[in-house]
Amino acid sequence: MNSSKGKGFKFIDLFAGLGGFHLALGNIGGECVFASEIQEELRELYSKNYNMKCHGDITQINPYDIPDHDVLCAGFPCQPFSKAGKQEGFEDSKDRGNLFYDILGILKAKTPKYVFLENVANLRAHDGGNTYKIIKKELEDNHYVVDDEIMSPHQFGIPQHRNRIYIVGVHEDEGGLGDFKFPAPNDIFEDEININSIIDFNAKEYRELKPETRRQIEAWDEFIKKTYQNGGVLPSFPIWSMEFGATYDYNENAPYNQSSKALEKKKGRYGEPIKGNSLQELLACLPKYAQTHDDFPNWKCRFIEQNRTFYDKHKNWIVPWLEKYGIKEMAASHQKFEWNCGQVNSEPTIKDKIIQFRPSGIRVKKIDYSPSLVLASTQTPIFPWIKVEEGEYGRYMTAREGAKLQGMQALDKLPKSDAATFRALGNAVNVEVVQRIAQKLIKEADV
Repeated sequence: MNSSKGKGFKFIDLFAGLGGFHLALGNIGGECVFASEIQEELRELYSKNYNMKCHGDITQINPYDIPDHDVLCAGFPCQPFSKAGKQEGFEDSKDRGNLFYDILGILKAKTPKYVFLENVANLRAHDGGNTYKIIKKELEDNHYVVDDEIMSPHQFGIPQHRNRIYIVGVHEDEGGLGDFKFPAPNDIFEDEININSIIDFNAKEYRELKPETRRQIEAWDEFIKKTYQNGGVLPSFPIWSMEFGATYDYNENAPYNQSSKALEKKKGRYGEPIKGNSLQELLACLPKYAQTHDDFPNWKCRFIEQNRTFYDKHKNWIVPWLEKYGIKEMAASHQKFEWNCGQVNSEPTIKDKIIQFRPSGIRVKKIDYSPSLVLASTQTPIFPWIKVEEGEYGRYMTAREGAKLQGMQALDKLPKSDAATFRALGNAVNVEVVQRIAQKLIKEADV
């Protein structure tokens, strides 16, 4: 059993990324003695930020060549288990799911006292729970007493919802988990959490909003104001503006399976006539999501019905609004809108809310929590209330603000581009959450 009681503890950082485990365990007295990361840019950054070598592909490293350590840390690849991916698990086509067995190989070779793993929350439910059962059993078969918990930074006052599963284990020869308990969430009221706590209002380097983005924000700001002014009930469903004026049938039979004669009697997106010399030309007159040959699921039928009903009630101002902002010419995802702020008692605006341009539409939410940091820089949150120059407001979240959201504000260097930074942050562990768990897990005698 490898241990260094009374002399501080040693840990290794696998699938290291930006080094969230390194920061967290370093903050409580740990010494990183080995790190591994397959991406070259992140590997080079790791070496610069932590002044140590970061090794490459862990599958090419002999476990017995890794230094002795007390804690094995690994935020192993989550794509095989993520709801956003194919959820292939151990059958992942890129073999990423099997990287767990490389972790096991190191545990067998070096028998550290502690193992500390992180992954997406969906790992627990993947394949009906079988994937996690395998992981737990493998760890237990290697003599680790294991516990897990799904936790999020917002539980500790950080303005980010980011559920992740944290798996910890202590070797049975070291007494197992004993009285270990995961840290309890802070006693914080929801309205005390605010995205402004991570914003640098004096930031000089930021990604500016394009004129077309500003115009789209203006358009949907007017939309939400007009909605309130004409009845006060704000939409609780996604707005699909291409349904405004449409009359094509969708309930019992998808348009793809309808006759040309039946389609030509109806109207397509924005109430335009359905015309064409072939089925494909006729379908092209419909919204993209309506061109499938599959019958529409109930949720899609419901959204279409809600949008058409909304249009019938508000067409007197919607028609000039569509024309004023050229909504029909916008990219399809910008023709959709999601208001996630509930009902209000005074005239609303989206300009004091967090705005995110997503494939599913322009999403607007309250300024309590940041949307999840995702791999696509096009989905970087927009803060429209921040003054950027005389008379001009609004910008994207900066890379440094994203780093602060993940507890990585101490990093000296980040990837060269915002896109690369947010991609890395989207894959990173949250330093604050990891540190709180580590403080509970690692005994004082080891620190």
